[in-house]
Amino acid sequence: MQIKDFRIDLKSSIPYHVQVEKYLRELIRIKEYASGESFLPKEESLAKRFGISRNTVRQAIDKLVQEGLVERKRGVGSKVVSQNISTRLDQWISFTKEMKDKGIEVVEYSVKVGFELPNEGTSKALNISLDTEVCCMQRVRGAKDAKYLYSISFFHPRIGLTGKEDFYQPLYEMLEREFHIVVATSKERLKAVAASSAIAKSLNIKKGDPVLKRERIVLDQGEKPVEYNLVYYATDFFSYDIDLKREF
Repeated sequence: MQIKDFRIDLKSSIPYHVQVEKYLRELIRIKEYASGESFLPKEESLAKRFGISRNTVRQAIDKLVQEGLVERKRGVGSKVVSQNISTRLDQWISFTKEMKDKGIEVVEYSVKVGFELPNEGTSKALNISLDTEVCCMQRVRGAKDAKYLYSISFFHPRIGLTGKEDFYQPLYEMLEREFHIVVATSKERLKAVAASSAIAKSLNIKKGDPVLKRERIVLDQGEKPVEYNLVYYATDFFSYDIDLKREF
């Protein structure tokens, strides 16, 4: 359906409010409205545009409000409810499980695996020399409607990865089952950065847009490094929740 060319089909057996609802569902996917920063066109404006009653438009908007997609502010207008996904730092569970718990089906947009020499940061994190090749995995993940993150993982050579493993399955379960590597600790650092050209292309955002960078070193039960992981989250869809307890 073309948003700009949408018109009410007066001869259709489909009720007017259902047609408007379909239009609105497409409208709220547009970045201008999806972010929740801009208000949707006013009911009166939509009614005049489509040649229908304001009550019909309100009925369509009410359906989206009931589903929690749109919120109505009295005397101001209606706008999209922020669908920002929050994750926690006081627990460590896989991205797939965390999204499943939120009722979101994870989509693997791309997975690329190869071998390369480490840079100084990777060398230090994995405690290996600069001339030791490491297995590197790059992937883009998200849901059906958006790409949430772009990640790069470097794995310690002692694991024995060949690059032919099935990386579409849960990573740490695969490492434990096939290589008897049990991860136990994750040392992490978070900061906001500007998206590079590669990150912007991977997440369908603009170069320079803010992204949340998560840098972590994953250790096994013997405190030996297993993975050096860099993840870049699209801030339109992701945030972190942190609970701090005061010590007495």
